[in-house]
Amino acid sequence: MSAQYALLGLLELAPNYGYELKKSYDKLFGKDKPILSGQVYSTLSRLQRDGKVQEYEDQYTDSSGGPERIKYVITNIGRQSLDKWLETPEEPASQLQAALYFKTVLALLRGGEAATYLDNQRHAHIERMRELTRKRRESSLADKLLVDYAIFHLEADLRWIEMTSSRLTSLKNELHI
Repeated sequence: MSAQYALLGLLELAPNYGYELKKSYDKLFGKDKPILSGQVYSTLSRLQRDGKVQEYEDQYTDSSGGPERIKYVITNIGRQSLDKWLETPEEPASQLQAALYFKTVLALLRGGEAATYLDNQRHAHIERMRELTRKRRESSLADKLLVDYAIFHLEADLRWIEMTSSRLTSLKNELHI
């Protein structure tokens, strides 16, 4: 997901500071990969340059004596951009150049054997599914949805690994190994 749309969506709720936006982003979207502070501020800078956000003038400014903090607010252009992004379906990823495929073919090319690689990959996927299943038990509904998404992708990979394992001899012949 593009950080700019996440920040626009958060700013649509209420004007806010970069630090607070980072905290909200991390809570909602950054479970396994929090957004970097520098990415928040560089994204806000680009959004401001493009007229999608602007500085929010508030009569109750922070007078803590620290560095000046800038509060941002979404503009009409920002709302229109967010609306368009939300209404546009994501392009389904074809994954035609997936790492699993590359490794399988390279293992075959290298030594004519990919079964060991696929077995190791299967075990890694199963272990990750176990971790996610444990995590899911203690999760909020929002977190369960994210965990389910990851589990379903792992299940698809496992189906591919099984199918590919059953076709290794044919693939070797096709690749002339």
